[in-house]
Amino acid sequence: MILDKINTPEDLRQLPEDSLIQLCADIRQKIIEDCAENPGHLGASLGVIELTVALHYVLNTPYDNLIWDVGHQSYAHKILTGRKDQFKMKRQFGGISGFPKMSESKYDSFGTGHSSTSISAALGMAIAAKINGETDRQSVAVIGDGSMTGGLAFEALNNAGVHNSNLLVILNDNNMAIDPNIGGLNDYLLDVTTSKTYNKLKEDVWHILGKLNRISPGMRSFIQNVDNSLKSLLLKRSNLFEAMGLRYFGPVDGHDVNHLVKILRDMKKINGPKLLHCITVKGKGLKQAEADQTTWHAPGKYNKDTGELIKEQNPSPTPKFQDVFGYTLLELARTNDKILGITPAMPTGCSLNIMMKEMPERCFDVGIAEQHAVTFSAGLAAKGFIPYCNIYSSFMQRAYDQVIHDTALQNLQVVFCLDRGGIVGADGATHHGAYDLAYFRCIPNLTISAPLNEEELRNLMYTGQLPHQQGPLVIRYPRGNGFMTNWKTPFQELPIGKGRCMIEGEEIALLSIGAIGNLAPKAIARIPRPTIGWYDMRFLKPIDEELLHTIFSKFKKIITLEDGTIIGGLGSAVIEFMNKYHYTARVSRLGIPDKFIEHGSQQQLYKLCGYDEEAIYNQICSLLKE
Repeated sequence: MILDKINTPEDLRQLPEDSLIQLCADIRQKIIEDCAENPGHLGASLGVIELTVALHYVLNTPYDNLIWDVGHQSYAHKILTGRKDQFKMKRQFGGISGFPKMSESKYDSFGTGHSSTSISAALGMAIAAKINGETDRQSVAVIGDGSMTGGLAFEALNNAGVHNSNLLVILNDNNMAIDPNIGGLNDYLLDVTTSKTYNKLKEDVWHILGKLNRISPGMRSFIQNVDNSLKSLLLKRSNLFEAMGLRYFGPVDGHDVNHLVKILRDMKKINGPKLLHCITVKGKGLKQAEADQTTWHAPGKYNKDTGELIKEQNPSPTPKFQDVFGYTLLELARTNDKILGITPAMPTGCSLNIMMKEMPERCFDVGIAEQHAVTFSAGLAAKGFIPYCNIYSSFMQRAYDQVIHDTALQNLQVVFCLDRGGIVGADGATHHGAYDLAYFRCIPNLTISAPLNEEELRNLMYTGQLPHQQGPLVIRYPRGNGFMTNWKTPFQELPIGKGRCMIEGEEIALLSIGAIGNLAPKAIARIPRPTIGWYDMRFLKPIDEELLHTIFSKFKKIITLEDGTIIGGLGSAVIEFMNKYHYTARVSRLGIPDKFIEHGSQQQLYKLCGYDEEAIYNQICSLLKE
């Protein structure tokens, strides 16, 4: 294999161009083989192998800045940049990240675990190079897999057009995020890629524009105007990117590595901000991945030879929390025609697709656009509908202002369902839902809840749509399977702001919120005498002060347990209550410490953070000795 000889981009650049096709095949084979045993984001990385090879072949990385967005496109990049031997351990505890990470490699110019950030970052780097007089330094943003629908990408494009910086945006257009792309931008790009007349003429215009630096300024301006007019005329609309001040090139075949090398060499000679539109196939080179791109976005384990998905040997008898959300929302929507489902590009990931199949007219995938998802939901609520806006906890961070200004300030009845609350596992620091309890607790009018199990999730969702429920409600729940086989029980309204005593005790009170509380009875059961009381708080805001008065009147030793940062969460709320009412007690807080947590399994990371079953047990024993 040619890949055996390649450890860095410097090695790659020593190859003759006629070797690049075989190198791409070698990389594709390695990704398919390694991801079969150690799963990851397969489809997106298979789709950019030729583009990755061409970029590192033409660019002088790491001197040139190369940013991948979304970062799960970066597997081939990692293999070519000194991490080939570590690739089998990607996303595992102690292994390399599944996303670009500046502290991991000098070739990772910018960390990109979320989406739509690359153009802003690359523009910043391009301007920095310009200020430093580094006129030969390239700054390239590869944006795709749905990332272009994010609002930040358009803010950056708008700003990039007014700076004469050495910025190249590569639009990796595969018509997919996790699910198929939707919206006006997708329709526009489809027009561009299917216009035969435009695609026939653009090659000639490209040839002329590639020589612009050797043409007089007046002729250069004339040719650019002619090019823009041709594009607008043939596409029957203005060119979106050139309207923002970026010179547009393409579309080109993103799987023709030799042609990409030629194009990228030409584009290095063209000054100013520019965009190259590449057409790629998500899952390229693996038949099953091309045919079912949603499933093969991150398929889990599979047979590398046959492509057959490998089912778990002992599947959990309990459902995933996300599926409980999906089936419950459909059940509620059948009886309440005001209920709508909203998600930013995650209908499969959050299981809104369950309701979509039966009621497509009442479900809205708004693309990777969390800010829009929240304010869109607020607008619906202002007109009497009850939107269930489902956003992953770590992605909700991007819509914080919209929750405050557009929803909570106006006290609108939006039900925010935060999937992936707490530690999520292999996706690591960029995806852990560590901060939602803390950053939402300070917002007025916001009710914050976390169910202990699937039945509680159902009942909270039911409570959120009742006519007398006022204002926005947050329901956060974890990634993965629940705890109940008989979870589909009759709906019950849950009183807002009320917790419950689960186990009576004498010496220590353990207060938990959310599904992590299921570890509490396991740890308590290891104590030989009935000294530990357990309380499921259910609501962080409003917190159950009546229950807290009872607890502080009885116990002098208290443990709080949460699958979130201990700064600002349940533990902080309990200490604030204690101070407000002048109680004295020894309060120990268990939760995510004040640092970014890396990737690994959920159980490994619970242990690392000090709130797995063993850590809870040890904390109880320590307090009993005091």
